[in-house]
Amino acid sequence: MKIVALDGRPLNPGDLSWEGLSTFGTYQIYDYTAKDQIVEHAKDADILLVNKTVIGADELSQLPKLRCICVTATGYNNIDLNATRERGIPVCNAVGYSTDSVAQHVFALLLALTNKIYQHHISVQEGEWQRSNDFSYTLSPLPELAGKTFGIYGFGRIGQRVTDLAQAFGMRVLATHKHPERDARPGVTFVTLETLFADSDAISLHAPLSETNREIVNTALLKRMKPTAYLINTGRGGLIQEADLKRALQEGLLAGAALDVLSVEPPREGNLLTNAPNCIITPHLAWASQESRQRLMDITLQNINAFADSAPQNVVN
Repeated sequence: MKIVALDGRPLNPGDLSWEGLSTFGTYQIYDYTAKDQIVEHAKDADILLVNKTVIGADELSQLPKLRCICVTATGYNNIDLNATRERGIPVCNAVGYSTDSVAQHVFALLLALTNKIYQHHISVQEGEWQRSNDFSYTLSPLPELAGKTFGIYGFGRIGQRVTDLAQAFGMRVLATHKHPERDARPGVTFVTLETLFADSDAISLHAPLSETNREIVNTALLKRMKPTAYLINTGRGGLIQEADLKRALQEGLLAGAALDVLSVEPPREGNLLTNAPNCIITPHLAWASQESRQRLMDITLQNINAFADSAPQNVVN
């Protein structure tokens, strides 16, 4: 078989090995593929590896040899599922590889908001500690997480792992969930979305993006938040109405926000939240630890092996 990765760099920027692909045949790795290069790069492929490259009906119609698409991610909205289904091309994704890494980043963001480590570091570098009359100082009051309420929107694998960390910090956990009876667990109270935003001291977004929840975090919800509360998003940028969030931060409706995702990535023309007060933005890196990417590589190889054995797994179409 011929395997072609159209945008291999996010999975493997150079610190992992592609050699496992050789078990199944020959392979070609492209760091990135522009839209007008897709057919040329993929024309001889039996299997495509795709991260974010958009594969639509037009491209598929020009790839008669293509037999399988392996998405090197959990999300697959960049693939035309109807067109692949019509052509009998299974689309296989990867689930669960980044759970620990994303949960870790959630708390890195929360602690950046609460403890302001970097701001205090800069303060020391600028000589404020040397000039201080006290052996200790803070730039602002530091909240303690123990005893606070952590709200989780989306109680899947990542939301449940975040719950473990929140409880380790001594926090009470609220969550929204479609199946509370199925995933009930000690110390977690399932509530409505409105109650989640009203009662939580920190809220973390983990629901997958769909047309039913696009921009669900808007002024109406943000007005329910405590002025001391924080909003964290490592899910999808489209969950938040960004203009509403900026306005809420400017008006002090919440204490701060930390975002690893934006509505458009990368923000080629900039993003209105980059200069919003008390807003931290990281470049969609929560998933990208080396360990997480190795797990993603391993799952991708397993998906290829399953297809080669005529038993495709993790099929989403």
